[in-house]
This record gives sequence, structure tokens and C-alpha cells, in this order.
Amino acid sequence: MTVVRLALALLLIGSGISGCTLTRAQVRQADDIIAATVDRSVTCTGPAHCAVPSPLLQAADQAMRESSPGHPVHVVSLLADGEAALVARLNLIRAAQHSVDVQTYIWDDDDAGLVVLDALVEAARRGVRVRILIDQLGVFSDLNLLDALARASPNLSLRLYNPTFDDAHTSALQWAAGIACCFFKFNQRMHNKVFVVDDSAGITGGRNYQDRYFDWDPTFDYIDRDVMVGGPAVRRMADSFRLFWNHRRSVGLTRLRDVNRHIATHPHAAGWVTPVYARPERVARVRLEASDDQWLETRVLAQSLRTGDVEFFSDMPAKTDNPDQTAAVAFTRHVVQMVGEAKREVVLQTPYLVISKRAGKIFERLHETRPPPRILVSTNSLASTDAFVTYSMSYKHRKRYLERYGFEIYELKPHAPVAVDAYLEANSEVAERPPVVEGSAQRRPVRGEPAETGGRGLFGSRGQRHSPAPLLSEGQRFSLHAKSIVVDEAFAMVGSHNFDPRSDHYNTEAGVIVHDRRFARQVRASILRSTTPDNSWVIAPRRPSVPVLTNVNQAMAEVSSHLPIFDLWPFRYATSYELNPGCRPLPISDPAFYSCYTAVGDFPDVALSAKSIYTRLFTAFGAGASSIL
Repeated sequence: MTVVRLALALLLIGSGISGCTLTRAQVRQADDIIAATVDRSVTCTGPAHCAVPSPLLQAADQAMRESSPGHPVHVVSLLADGEAALVARLNLIRAAQHSVDVQTYIWDDDDAGLVVLDALVEAARRGVRVRILIDQLGVFSDLNLLDALARASPNLSLRLYNPTFDDAHTSALQWAAGIACCFFKFNQRMHNKVFVVDDSAGITGGRNYQDRYFDWDPTFDYIDRDVMVGGPAVRRMADSFRLFWNHRRSVGLTRLRDVNRHIATHPHAAGWVTPVYARPERVARVRLEASDDQWLETRVLAQSLRTGDVEFFSDMPAKTDNPDQTAAVAFTRHVVQMVGEAKREVVLQTPYLVISKRAGKIFERLHETRPPPRILVSTNSLASTDAFVTYSMSYKHRKRYLERYGFEIYELKPHAPVAVDAYLEANSEVAERPPVVEGSAQRRPVRGEPAETGGRGLFGSRGQRHSPAPLLSEGQRFSLHAKSIVVDEAFAMVGSHNFDPRSDHYNTEAGVIVHDRRFARQVRASILRSTTPDNSWVIAPRRPSVPVLTNVNQAMAEVSSHLPIFDLWPFRYATSYELNPGCRPLPISDPAFYSCYTAVGDFPDVALSAKSIYTRLFTAFGAGASSIL
């Protein structure tokens, strides 16, 4: 092993990947350039840094004022709508009087990413302290943009978490080298999504900052879910952000080799300028809505709840150093414990149905109780997923999920009407609205028009490394990205945890648990909308056709799936089913199920292509990869 590591080290040095650590003089030089060229313009001299009154922040502040140590008061709003989730963020940024802290896994330089950045720069220039923390693998693709943000305002700071080889951007060679030489460190990512304003109002959930999380991508969008909270739980959200911000893995821009080099070679580069947007009319619309109290009341606050028991949980940064530390994996442990307490029902929504060993033991124990609780799972089909490799592990273990865990599995269709409606609304033309001047691009943009983004890489929805499998059908495609659990309609969790081995052991995760039946019913209803027959296929055992051959096939599949490496048997235990016209939805345990449902194949709507072949290949050879998918 030592010889292998030595060879890898020599390879890294010889190829120039590892490079050299920046000297103090190089960091100081870049810091001096930034200090000399940073935009020190101030747009506000009034009180409270000219913050705009916000009904969202006012509701949060009121909850905070009414709280006492033994009697917390919270206002909670479910953000299941991409447009509302974006508008809420823009409104809160404008309302910030003291601080805005944003922590995320991915931040792209498309319309959604840029409109939020522009709002944050405006907040910084009126005197608000703005801090942005992004996992390094998910940061913008443009060094010019990072440079511009470094010079945007003295009040704005940006750090990257766990940079590979101390660079902001990871080349293909660095990616391979990171896995080969430093796999454990490279594989640990900050998956938390936290947004906090004035330590009073916060948002957490599944959304990153990219068009597809807000129904703005013209080809591929996500069904996702956030929750906005006001009250004492937000202080814990703010504390969690500070822990990550101050951790040794959070690195400032001038300490990153490629950014430092860019700053040094462009000492007079322009700072932040108003972006040019691919769809400026859509950006103008959400900005207008962010100033419209009535819109916010109707679309965000109308379904909000005042409640008491709201818990924010986050894995600590130490999870990445020692995943077995109880304190470090607080959120992960709490999620598993919460599921294990189920008596009647667990409703789970996850984009990647790859169940960890620890969670599997919980579900197996629940299924053995009498009567067992119903376990309803909403997830992606191969036609809808952005991670076909990860899907192969779900496909591999269908029998285990159905028989040993008792799952009722619903896989999203790629053109699910529940998602189409949200997309059409978010992209409808602006009608009967006054003209909007704010935000029109008059100056040189930071960058060109946003590049089209592809699908999910090994570690997340980023870049063009992978794209979804090709379809037989045409049209806008949608995928699940929401991560939520509802237990016994008593409490619900909304967060970043995918309930998979990666979330258990590698990524740090965050989320809120709301102990309120009204909120639990809201989340449950939101999940169940994705499981209706027009939105999802049902996964069920294949109906026996030739008894002897069917039994042989199932026996061979069972043996093959338990092999540690090879899993070559092509005929699986279960497949996808579609509801017949005139029938009502039935659980797979109902004796009438097969008379009302028709099998539509293992991979419905997926064109015969390399992608579907790859799925089978990873089913054959990917048995040991589930912990990193």
C-alpha cells in the first residue's frame, strides 16, 4: 500500500496536480489587491441599512419576541413551490438589517444563481454583512465570477468548503487523483442547505442555487421542498452556519491557488456588475413579486403555521473527520431514530432510493411488528432520475425493499403533471404588470449567458459529466429532489438528508423537524401528490406466468443479487406497473392489484441506449459502490 501511495504521490508531483501550497506572501499580495480594488460604494445612509419591510421577516421577528426559554414560538411555512422559494429568499435579503448567511452544496452561474447573488451584493453595499459558504465541488464554473465577488463589497465574504488540492475548480485529472490518493477526504462533502437572515428567519431543505431547483430550466427541473422558519430554531441554524464557516476546511478565496493566481494576474479586473440574464423578463417578475406584500401573503404566508416544537438539526463538520462521533452525526442519528418510532405509517420521499444498512435494520424491524406500519416511498424512476448509476442500486435491491422492508414504492414519471403545472406557472408571461426598470442590464456583465447545464455527477447535480437517460417521449422532464419524512402524521422532517449511505456516512446534512400534525399533513399531502397514477408508476412483483420458470427465475435473481461483486441475472423480481383506465388505485397487497394494473417494463419510457445498458452493468458490478453513490 505504501508503494502504491508513493507512486501516486510521484504521479501527482510529476503531473503538476498537487502544485505548491500558497506562501504567506502570495496570500498577502492577493489580499492587498482586493483591498485596493474592492468596490467601497455605499448605497444607504439611512437607519437599519435601508432594509425593506417584509411580512416574512416581521412574522419571524414576532415569533422570536413571543418566545421564552420554556415556551418557544415558531412560524413555519412549507415552500413546495419553486417560484415561492426563490421569491421568499429575495424578499428576506432585501429585508435584512444586519446579516445574511447562505450555506449550500451547489451554486450555479445561471439566472437563478445570479439573481440571488445580485441581491446579496446589493445587501452588502447597503451595509449588511453577507457570508456565502459553498461546497467546492458545486461552485461556479467561472473564475472571473469568483474574482468579481471578492471585489464586490467589503461586507461580502465567500468561502469554499473542502477544496480539492487547494483549488476552487477541480479538473478531470484532479478528480481522478483525488479519488486515487485521498478518497476519504475527497468523498466527504458539505450537503447542508441553510439560509439565515438577521438570525431571525431561516430556510432549509433540498434546494441549491441553480435554475432547475426553481422551475427555470427549459429541459430538466426538480420537484423540491424547503421550509421557512421564524423563531428560536433559527438561532441554532445560525450557530450551525458559524461552525462550518469557522471550520478549517472552509477556505477564503485568496487562499485558493487558482483564484489567487487569477487575482494576481488581473490586478485591475472589474468588480461586480449587473448580470445579463438569459430570461430577463422572468427575473423582473420574481423581483417584482418579492416587493409585493399581497403576493407574499397569498403564496407564502397563507399556509404558514404558528407552532411550538421545531427542531433544527445539523451534522457537525467533525462528521467529515470522524463519522462515528455521536455529536458529529446528530442529524443523521435523529432521522433514523424518528423513523424507528413509527407505529402506523412512514411516508418517505427521496430522490435516490439506496437504503443504508442502519436504516435497513430499522425498516426490517418495523416490518416485523404486528401490525406493521405502512411504509410509502416516493422516488425517481430511471426515466426521471438525474443519477442513473445510483438508480441501479435501487433497482438491484427491489426484492429486499418490497419483501423485507414492506415498501410501497412509487417511481416518478418524467413528465409528471404535478411538476408540469408548477413549471408553466413559473414561466408564464408577465401580464398586466407595470414595467420594471430595476435589474435591467445596462453595464458590462460579469459573464456571458448561462451555459446549459447537464445532470448529476457522482457527488451531485452539477456540470455536464452525466445527463439523464434518453426517453422515448418528448417534452420537459422532471425529477424528484425533495427529501422529507412524515411519521404517523404526527411530525415531519424536511432537509437535505437523502436517507442513503452517503448521507449517513460522508456528507454533512441539515434539516428541520416540526412536531405539529398540521405541518405533517401538509408535507404528507405534498408527497402523495407525486404518487398518484398520473404522476408515478408503481413497483410490484412480477405476476407469475409459468409457475416453474417463474420460481426458477426468482431463485436465480435472489442468489445473483447476494453475490458481492457479480450480479448478472437479467430478469428481476419486480417491475413497473401502470393503472388501467377505469380502475381505482390499489396497494400492491390488494388481491385485485394485478387485475387493475398492467406491467410496463423495468424501465418505462427509457429509450434503448447505452444508458439503460449501463444501468444493468452497474447492477452487475456496482454492489460495493452503494456507500459513495
